[in-house]
Amino acid sequence: MVRNVAELLAELDSEDFYLLSGIEQGMRFSEWVQREKLPKFSGLTPEEVEYRLERCLKRGLIEKKTIQYEGYTLQFEGYDALALRALVERDTIAEFGSPLGVGKESDVYEVKSYKPLALKYHREGYTNFREVHRERDYTSENRHVSWLYTARKAAEREYEVLETLYPDISVPRPIDQNRHAIVMEKMPGVELSRTRLEDDQVLGVLELLCWELTRAYEYGYVHADMSEYNVFVAEDGVTIFDWPQAVSTEHEHAGEFLDRDLTNLVGYFRRKYPRIVPDDLESDAIAAEIAAGSFESIPR
Repeated sequence: MVRNVAELLAELDSEDFYLLSGIEQGMRFSEWVQREKLPKFSGLTPEEVEYRLERCLKRGLIEKKTIQYEGYTLQFEGYDALALRALVERDTIAEFGSPLGVGKESDVYEVKSYKPLALKYHREGYTNFREVHRERDYTSENRHVSWLYTARKAAEREYEVLETLYPDISVPRPIDQNRHAIVMEKMPGVELSRTRLEDDQVLGVLELLCWELTRAYEYGYVHADMSEYNVFVAEDGVTIFDWPQAVSTEHEHAGEFLDRDLTNLVGYFRRKYPRIVPDDLESDAIAAEIAAGSFESIPR
């Protein structure tokens, strides 16, 4: 788990952020940025660079490595600090709260401004860079990318999708985005995987999810990563989240992704509620209906 850097913001000077930003700029060209290039990238004097390097190394924001040269790279904590500072300066975030969820590809924290919000840091590419680089649309055609680029593009992709779908589709309301971080409204309810629905609610919730996927398809997107871990259930409905892998309905494999989404969704409900979900409910048939814009309801 990447360490929470919110408490460090008060300790850091503007010059520390100049250095972090300079390393960020240098990482566009190489994973490890030569020390000699940091004054140019950061706008600091060589003496100031030396001082700021020690401060940022001590706080775990950067990493040093001697290869053929002395090089520096950002840790995710350093990238988090850059994004968080930008969001604070925009008055998007006023207070930082506790973790809401920690996963392999993202960390989510509660934050506050005028109301409780959620801050999501994308982690794509940090520990499994080669796999993500190969599989994600937003990196597959770019030969020279870093984990910073991969995580930032994932955040940009998700934010773009949320802006397109909200409010007509039940997704989190997007508030702001910087680098690999997204701020969105905090979702009401409980994750579907941790919810035990009443018998008379099961098919209704499944039907609601199918309707949301139908509407998302009409707006031009397939989620492409649907599971019981990407849905919140509340008294007034459902919310579908985690959209960075979403693909356009024009994508050559959009039909396959939609079918996989429905297979995962129906499969989960069938495993958890075998007495309720009809044996003849076929996920591929629902996917075909959604793609054709003819979905009507789940047979009862």
